[in-house]
Amino acid sequence: MIEAVGLTKRYGDKTAVYNLSFQVRPGAVTGFLGPNGSGKSTTMRMILGLDNPTAGQVTIGGYPYRRLPNAPRQVGALLDAKAVHGGRSARNHLLSLAQLSGIPARRVDEVLGVVGLHEVARRRSKGFSLGMGQRLGIAAALLGDPQVLLFDEPVNGLDPEGILWVRNLMKALAAEGRTVFVSSHLMSEMALTADHLIVIGRGQLLADMSVTDFISANSADFARVRTPDTEPQQREKLSAAITEAGGHVLPEQDGALRVTGLALPRISDIAHDSDVRLWELSPHQASLEEAYMRMTQGAVDYRSTTDQKAGLQQPLPPGAQPPVPVPGQGQPGWYAPPPPQQGGQPFAAPQGVPGQAPAGPYGAPGAPGAAPGAPAPNPYAQPAPQAPQAPPAQAPAAPPAVPAAPPTAPAADLTKPEDAR
Repeated sequence: MIEAVGLTKRYGDKTAVYNLSFQVRPGAVTGFLGPNGSGKSTTMRMILGLDNPTAGQVTIGGYPYRRLPNAPRQVGALLDAKAVHGGRSARNHLLSLAQLSGIPARRVDEVLGVVGLHEVARRRSKGFSLGMGQRLGIAAALLGDPQVLLFDEPVNGLDPEGILWVRNLMKALAAEGRTVFVSSHLMSEMALTADHLIVIGRGQLLADMSVTDFISANSADFARVRTPDTEPQQREKLSAAITEAGGHVLPEQDGALRVTGLALPRISDIAHDSDVRLWELSPHQASLEEAYMRMTQGAVDYRSTTDQKAGLQQPLPPGAQPPVPVPGQGQPGWYAPPPPQQGGQPFAAPQGVPGQAPAGPYGAPGAPGAAPGAPAPNPYAQPAPQAPQAPPAQAPAAPPAVPAAPPTAPAADLTKPEDAR
């Protein structure tokens, strides 16, 4: 069991943890939640003796970590998956940890198989992906078969299969009677994995209760009621009856009603007495994420703002119209429409002028004299070399071609007196 009493840690003028007291009991997965900068990592470092508390104390099994005999055989931890020498292979990294703690070498191969790294055991860890590094860190935590385990963001970088594996591993370890303390920002994963929650904000304890109690205490349950959409008068009739019975009704955007203050059986009885047909009557309970956001909204240090883009908008040129928004653009599943069709054939080339060579495959004019329907020449083909042909003997040599003048310039008289002779 892990027990913290009045735990406080200050770094100069900044207080990272203040008067924090809690217990992490064996046989359950305890989730450790809190916004960024709330003191979670600092607390876990003090549990492992990496940081000395300014005040208070934290013990594992009644002893501080540094006084535990052969602590790696009793406590396993994953705080930083990158705390590995990149030049060592996965097996040599675990083997060095095992030799320092008196753990037999066969245990190294066992944990490599547990985390699924037996096929890459001889590879250097500097080439590992983020998910592989997380698996290696979990293997190091399991190396001594400890009774107390601490994990800081254990599913970071894992794929869905790896996340499911970590979830089942945590539950299996807790079912064996071990103490499992997990810190994570994934609320959906904590809702499926944790049995108990410890929530802190700005270094102070906010909640220490089960997941079910935490959601109930920090959310407002309501009933969702829907009447026939084609009969709006029945919805109004039911709203008036529920309000008269002491309930509170809020309309939703899709036409349903959100009812609070009355139980589902009572709402059903009111609808029956009012002769109102119901299409839906379902309970709604907030998720762990909704409850967590409601509790910690006042303890968040880093809040984002709306990007106003001040001074970055380019003015439109005179006479230009602003772009018309495309319906659905930016929504999930949207894609650009296909180009317009011509003549019922998609991507059809424009019809050529009678008597002119058909266009090539990329819109360039075809070769002169090409027959209609003939395959267009390759626009990237190099012309074949041709042997020079001598002009006929009786034909005088043609004068050199004179480049034409630009159309804007007047034609120049190129005839000289000596040329006339």
